[in-house]
Order: sequence, then structure tokens, then C-alpha cells
Amino acid sequence: MILNRNSQIVATEPPKPVQYAISALQRDKKAVFTETGMPGGDIVLAKDSDLPPECFCLQVHEDRLMLTAADALGFVYGLFEISRRFLGVQPFWFWNDQKFIQTDGVTVPQNFTYESKPARVRYRGWFVNDETLISHWKVERRSEMPFVMVFETLLRLGGNLVIPGTGKNGHRYHDLAADMGLIITHHHAEPLGAEMFVQAYPELEPKFSLYPEKFRALWQQAIDRQKNTPTVWNIGFRGQGDKPFWEDDPQYDTPEKRGALISSLIREQYDLVKHSDPHAVCCTNLYGETMELYQQGCLDLPDEVIKIWADNGFGKMVSRRQGNSNPRVKALPPQGDTGAHGLYYHASFYDLQAASHITMLPNSTEFVCEELTNALRHGVDDYWLINCSNVKPHAYLLDCIAQLWQSGTADPEGHRIAYAQAYYGKANALPVAKCLAGYADHAVSYGEHPDDHAGDQFYNHVPRMLITQFLRDRTQPSEDLNWLCDRPALSGQAAWCGEKFREAMQNYEQYLRQCEATAATLTGAARTLFQDTLLMQAQLYTFWAEGGEDVCAALEAGFVGDWKHCFYQAGRAKNAYTAANAAMRNREHGKWIDFYANECQTDVKQSAQLCGYLMSFARTMGEGPHFYEWMREFNDSEADRRVMLILNTDNHPDDDTLWRLMEQHWGQ
Repeated sequence: MILNRNSQIVATEPPKPVQYAISALQRDKKAVFTETGMPGGDIVLAKDSDLPPECFCLQVHEDRLMLTAADALGFVYGLFEISRRFLGVQPFWFWNDQKFIQTDGVTVPQNFTYESKPARVRYRGWFVNDETLISHWKVERRSEMPFVMVFETLLRLGGNLVIPGTGKNGHRYHDLAADMGLIITHHHAEPLGAEMFVQAYPELEPKFSLYPEKFRALWQQAIDRQKNTPTVWNIGFRGQGDKPFWEDDPQYDTPEKRGALISSLIREQYDLVKHSDPHAVCCTNLYGETMELYQQGCLDLPDEVIKIWADNGFGKMVSRRQGNSNPRVKALPPQGDTGAHGLYYHASFYDLQAASHITMLPNSTEFVCEELTNALRHGVDDYWLINCSNVKPHAYLLDCIAQLWQSGTADPEGHRIAYAQAYYGKANALPVAKCLAGYADHAVSYGEHPDDHAGDQFYNHVPRMLITQFLRDRTQPSEDLNWLCDRPALSGQAAWCGEKFREAMQNYEQYLRQCEATAATLTGAARTLFQDTLLMQAQLYTFWAEGGEDVCAALEAGFVGDWKHCFYQAGRAKNAYTAANAAMRNREHGKWIDFYANECQTDVKQSAQLCGYLMSFARTMGEGPHFYEWMREFNDSEADRRVMLILNTDNHPDDDTLWRLMEQHWGQ
């Protein structure tokens, strides 16, 4: 049979999720198939209750492609499989600007049959978290369109679960995600998806001990609001604003008191949900301080609740570092534990220390696959929630993880080549795959553990910690840096960091050359995509490493009172961070215009700004209060400098202008 633009999709009263998938397939047909006068075989949807949930069967029957499934998600997955298998539309087509090979039709063999298998992980999906890029970006002048494409991509990957955004975004896009067929779950800081107490009652102290009935009313309202929506109910009691509740209520001053309250409230929330729906599925996060309470035996949880374990933000299944505390408690159930277990895993993380938010995880897919397959060996297969952040920077890793949640096995090298071939073309697959592998190979290790590789925040937040302490009190070390380099003096911390940044400069100069050489071999859409992704990230790390090293050099000069060179090196750092921000903004084209406009978490712009503060401080220390000596030294001729009849004859230059005068003398 022939599939072409004239092929019709025949379905009887399809529910909303299937309606969306049908419209997406119709859109894909228009993108791939050219107009033709030839008739096309129809795609016919028919229910088959004997198939497993979420599964489908494709079979040619009398010049029709029959799609049978037992439920809505089965049909959705089947429609997207038709798009992928026969039209060539890949899951990340939107995020990777896939260029489709147009044709007047494709032939499906008369004996074609394909039956999908149940996914290895029961509930699997994404948490759209720290979504500061897509939340301020519009597609087709529509603010919701980026989220539509997030949810569509997740469905194309076989996902079925989502937290559709953080805070207000989670509520704003709740119905959209559900209408597209996704099961809703909740942020661990928002049990049951309820409105936060401090938002509902901003004038009251957020203490359960003072207002238990108001907390309970918010929980019940959330249950009533979502009772007709497929939901995995996240139950728990952490605090307002993603922090422990005892920070607002210090009477809970022991692990036993904290665990007792959490246990009682989880049981109460569980009973509320089960009263509304006896078949409801519930989960709870063992995250941060909650996991410590569980490991100490201070939590008593209902048997049916899925216990969610979390990685540390760098892909390792141990407790996360919080400030300077990094106990690295193993975050997996003991083997043989037959309870229900899940995981919360970060493709993107935000820790204001060393994580990756606007660039890929700096650890290899081999490392990630080993951690996740090990989790499966420990029985963690009921629930996988992956922090996908803004999707585009993390597409490669998200694609790899989706293969794992679908089949339970992974071949990182094979996946790299297949991914490169799918989006960059068969002829370019090997060199692009080498660059994908090279990204993690060139990442700098900042600690003793195999996952201690520096991401984008290391090159931005660490220099800002150094500068901030230098401006506050350069005689004392920065306590904010004790997790990284606990030294008795700030100068020692700056020297240690400077060595790391110099190592990174060498690594990323090599990686940048590798990416530039690969880019030179690419043409057309493949080259543009490579420039938007791997080459851009190589450029960013090269600029950031240079900026970090320049910050440390500036501080080194400042420690000995060499304020001219402190000013000059700070200006070099400012220029490096400004160039990094420009490298991101320069990759905005077509629909990507303003994608990076709200880059506010790693916030490269802020790094440049703080380097500007350091310039002004050094200039004040070095030539204040009258500010004429450096201007005369770098702007006037030697003859004019020898004669001083008037202190200054021109307006004082601003810092950037003065730096450019220095660059003429000192620059390479």
C-alpha cells in the first residue's frame, strides 16, 4: 500500500489525546509528502481490548494501514510511530530543526506487521523545571507553543508522565498536558499539586502547627480540582519554597519530630486521595533531607506508595550536595526490596555551584546508562521522572534516557551514532558522534568522585563567589567555596580555582578545535544544527574558562595591590563573559529568536556585570579619588605626561574605554 498526502486518518470519536496525535500526523504528512494525484491508503484506527495498556499494533490489511490499541495512549504512540517509521519524523524534530526529505509517497509492504511491547518503566516522563528559557519564549507568537512541543516530544519518546512546569507554569499547563494524554504528577514542594500556603495566605506564617485546617483545605481543593485527571499523586510535606518546613517552624528540632510529622501528614494525604479514588497511585520523594530521615528510620510510609529516589544532580544516585555539605548517601533501595520504587533524575540541574543548566550534563552517557541500569537492577522501575529543563540543550541525553525507560537496555556508543545519523545525516554520523563523546571527555574534574565534572555554573557562579568575597573582605576565605576548595585564605582559593580554569582552557581549546574541524565538513541544515548545539557549547566553555582564569588573575593582582593589572584582567574576564553571552544570542535565528533572552540562572550576563564591578573597585583603589593617573598614563603621549599644567583636559573615560586604552599597550 501507499501512504501519501491523500491518505486519510479514519477514527470514530477519538478522545482529545488521539485528536492531537492525529492533527500532528496530518501536519507531518504536509511537511513530508508533496501533492500528488495518486490515491493513498488510509490509516484506520480500531480498538482492540486484548492488547496490553499503552501498546499498539500496526498491520496492512486490504490497502489500509490498521492501527489497533486498547486505550488512548496506545493510539497516540501508534500514530507517532507511523510518523517516525514511514515519514522519518524524529522525536526531537522540533528542537533539532529536522529537515524532512520530501517525497510523493512511501510504500508499506503488504505483509507489514508491527506490535509494540510494554515499556520497561511503568510511569516515565519529564519534569519541566527551571524552564526560564521556554517560559519567556514564544513560537508562532504563542507563549504556550513551546510547552505544546515539550509534551509532544515526550509522547513521541513513549513518555506518559509529566510535571508540566514549575510553580505557576505547572498549573497553567496542567490541562494542556492532560488533554494531550499525559498523566500528571507534582513537584515535591507542592504535595498533591496544591497551592502553596504562602501564596494562598501571604499574611500568615506557613506553619502546620498553627493552621492545620487551612493546609488540609488546600490539599482537598487540589484533590477535587484534579479528581477527573489521570494523576500520580505526590504526597509529602517539605516546606514553602523548596526548603525543609522546620526552617519556618523550629519546634521540630530533631529527626524524630520531623519524621513523625511528615509520616502523619503523608498518611493523612494518602487517605484523602484514596477516599476520592480507591485506585489512585501515590508517590513520595526521598530527596535531600527527606532521604536522610528515611535512612535514619524516622519515616513510616504506606506500603503502596512509590518511593522516589534521586540522583545528586550530576547523574550519580547519591544524595545531592547542599551548600558545603556533601554526605553522598547512597540513593537506591536495597536489592530484594519488593516495594514500589521510582527515581527523579537530572538531565539538567541548578545548584549555583557546578551543575549544568544551559549546556549538556558534563558526564558521559556511558556513566548515565550505568547508573540507570543499576537502578533497574535495584527494582527502580515503577516511576522515572527526568528533569528536562528547557529541552533543547539536553536533547541528546533525553533521547538516550528514553531508550532506557522503553527497553531497559542501552548501548551508548550505538545510540550516539544513531542520534547523529537521525539529525545530522548518515554521512556525518561518525564525526558528530565523536564530538558528542568528546564533550564529556574534555570536562574538567573538580573533585575526587567520577561524577565531579564541572558544568556551566562552575565557570560562572564560582568566579562570582570569588569576586563577591574579594569585594566584601579579601582577608577572609569564601565560606561559599568550602565545598570546592577549603583554604585558610581567599588568595589560596583563587589560586586553586585559577589552576582549574587554566586546565579547562587547555581542554576546551582542544575540544573547540575538534568541533570547528567537524563543522567545516558539514553543510546546510546539518552545519547549522551543529553550530547551534555542540559548536556553541564548545565556544561557551572556552569563553567561560578564559573568563574564570582572568578573574583569578585579577584577584591575584589585587591581593598585592597591583590595581592596574587587577582592573585590566577583570576587563578581560568581562569581555570573555560578554562574548559567551553573544555566542548564545548569535545562535538565535528563525523560531529561535529570543530563546536565550531570559538566560537568568547560570546568567552569563551577570558574570560579565560582576566583572565590571571588580573593574570599578580596582580603579577606585588604584587611582581614586581623582581618577586622572591611569588616563594620563595610557592615553597621553610621553611628552604630555611629563608636563602637568592642568590635571585633566578631557572627560574621564568610562571603565570600558580606559580598558581599551590599556589593551593597546598590554594586549597580545
